[in-house]
Amino acid sequence: MGAGHSHSDSHDHGHANGAGHCHAPADFGRAFAIGIVLNSAFVVVEATYGFLSGSMALVADAGHNLSDVLGLLIAWGASVAAKKPPSARFTFGLKSSTILAAFANGILLLIAIGAILFETLHRFVDPVEPEGWTMIWVAGVGIVINTATALMFMRGRKHDLNIRGAFLHMAADALVSVGVVIAGVAILLSGYVVIDPIVSLFIVAVIAWSTWGLLRDSVKMGLLAVPDGVDEAEVRGFLTGLAGVEAVHDLHIWPMSTTETALTVHLVIPAGHPGDGFLQELASALEQAHGIGHVTVQIECDSGCAKGNCS
Repeated sequence: MGAGHSHSDSHDHGHANGAGHCHAPADFGRAFAIGIVLNSAFVVVEATYGFLSGSMALVADAGHNLSDVLGLLIAWGASVAAKKPPSARFTFGLKSSTILAAFANGILLLIAIGAILFETLHRFVDPVEPEGWTMIWVAGVGIVINTATALMFMRGRKHDLNIRGAFLHMAADALVSVGVVIAGVAILLSGYVVIDPIVSLFIVAVIAWSTWGLLRDSVKMGLLAVPDGVDEAEVRGFLTGLAGVEAVHDLHIWPMSTTETALTVHLVIPAGHPGDGFLQELASALEQAHGIGHVTVQIECDSGCAKGNCS
């Protein structure tokens, strides 16, 4: 979502450009660093105890946590790249790398789902009795680590799909660890080893749910769909209702990154060029009401313009 000041530059040929300069995405560098270190250490511990105790639920959760570490690295890299200034080749900078990172995170989760599902089905055929207390203690540590990491990304989840991907990874992991604890308790009380792979299937379901939303939103952004927080009909209605505007056409709204939105539009104003004041107010209104921080407006007159009669 765009935030900041918008500036407009008018040109003699009747085109106007409002370029919104939005604040950069909030810096979550410290959160990424802490989350990566904590989760990397936990992956090693969880996978080791999972294999030693024979718990597929722990191994499954470790696999998911490993994909989360890679996901955090990708998301962190994209957030750093998004702050790079524009260049002659990348005139918008590398802002859209955050969209690619969100998509990559979704793909990593799909890979994790496939690996966990394969091993889980194998455990149904060849069950192994896990150690319930090991599952409980290790997963309990996971609840603490994943919840703490998720909380560090909570404030950015609503306005940045890249950060939301990191938050969902961690929040889902915390819930999955809760499931592993429940499985450990159930195995200790009942002695049914089949509970372990059943919980693994639950883990797969949780991961699949979070993956679907992330992939759906990142694909929509990659295809330059109007961001979910912007209503195209409302924006069109706002532009059409502006004083002196006779028609609106060639309206395009698309995400420049997971936090910034751009708009281009042609406004037909028979009375002639409205001046810089109009353009500045328009850019400011679009940013404040619709979160669109990069605005480019082309002013057109009626058919008389084609004959050189436009003032």
